[in-house]
Amino acid sequence: MTPTPTRLAFKPLKPLNDALAQLLAHAQPLARTEQVATFEADGRVLAQDLVSGLHVPPQDNSAMDGYAVRCADLAQPGQPLPVSQRIPAGSSGSALAAMTVARIFTGAPIPAGADAVVMQEDCAVQADASVKVNTAPQPGQWIRRAGEDVSRGAVVLHKGERLTPASLGLAASVGMNVLTVSARPKVALFSTGDELVMPGTVAPQDMPPGAIYNSNRFFLKALLQRLGCEVSDLGIVPDNRAATTDALRAAAAQHDLILTSGGVSVGEEDHIKPAVQSLGHLDLWQIAIKPGKPFAYGWVGAGAEAGAHFIGLPGNPVSSFVTFLLLVRPFLLKLQGVSQVAIEPVVARADFTWSRADKRREFLRVKRNAAGGLDLFPNQSSGVLTSAVWGDGLVDNTPGQTIAPGDVVRFVSFAELLA
Repeated sequence: MTPTPTRLAFKPLKPLNDALAQLLAHAQPLARTEQVATFEADGRVLAQDLVSGLHVPPQDNSAMDGYAVRCADLAQPGQPLPVSQRIPAGSSGSALAAMTVARIFTGAPIPAGADAVVMQEDCAVQADASVKVNTAPQPGQWIRRAGEDVSRGAVVLHKGERLTPASLGLAASVGMNVLTVSARPKVALFSTGDELVMPGTVAPQDMPPGAIYNSNRFFLKALLQRLGCEVSDLGIVPDNRAATTDALRAAAAQHDLILTSGGVSVGEEDHIKPAVQSLGHLDLWQIAIKPGKPFAYGWVGAGAEAGAHFIGLPGNPVSSFVTFLLLVRPFLLKLQGVSQVAIEPVVARADFTWSRADKRREFLRVKRNAAGGLDLFPNQSSGVLTSAVWGDGLVDNTPGQTIAPGDVVRFVSFAELLA
């Protein structure tokens, strides 16, 4: 009697939100910090609250070039008043005498007794050098109050903030020339696959059958660097178990994360899974998204204090690109202590038709058009990297959902994801 074949039991596809939550649970912020010059801290993550030791501005000052006045002296506009002093920025004037005005410049301290500034366009200098004020000023006009930007003792930047050019200026405004930031994650990057060829090693016309240029390695390294990582490019690992195991073991000794593309499927030539399992542990996930279903997370090493995180991305270039943005990006930000890693989609109008609803959550490559809507790249295949170059974002489409022109969709821009 012929035995009944054993049927393989496949796990259900994991929802993206569940996969992300599980992944982020493993991403404990790195304990390492370092001191960097404020000039060099763009994009770094603040490792401690930044508290101001002074008011900004430090004293009341003029918001305009003009004349500091006493409002009570100008109840009737048009009366010429003598100029008793000149106060440029960086100097300190004396108390303003009654029935006089002070020539004052933007940023200069307001002299005692003055309660308003009249811009120079509303004044007329007379032949005797006195000044006629042509408007009735209101108390406080064109005066920037001490501490109106930052008050002494206030937290101006919070731990976990990713520093921007504006926040560097704010840090400098409270006197910080050095900032304590989280250390850069150390990431080992390599690709697997005997079919991969590096550009420049073989001319296009000499490519052997089945060979492809390794495009993933280039965009993954750039993405990692944009996220503030120190990247070790370990090249292409041959498709055999021993070489893969050796590469993983060496990388885990000196890095926080090992990132690979390819080799996380279930084929006979996919050696990542057994290699990681021999050195640590691995969860191989089938995520309910399109593109980017195969994804792996694990740990390479003997324990939590000795080893590195492992993330394996799919080999198709668009799948690798999209899963990096959706999963690896927030993982790396959390490793650096970033407090807010999610990007919320915005609503936009679809100017296209999508009739092929899928049971998985889809991320469609689109581009904003001049009319304010979204156009769809015609070929949404996971191997067409042109779609990610042409597009400026993704439509996050729910499972089973078709799209008609005029429908409201959820849009995430590459500008935000790649910032």
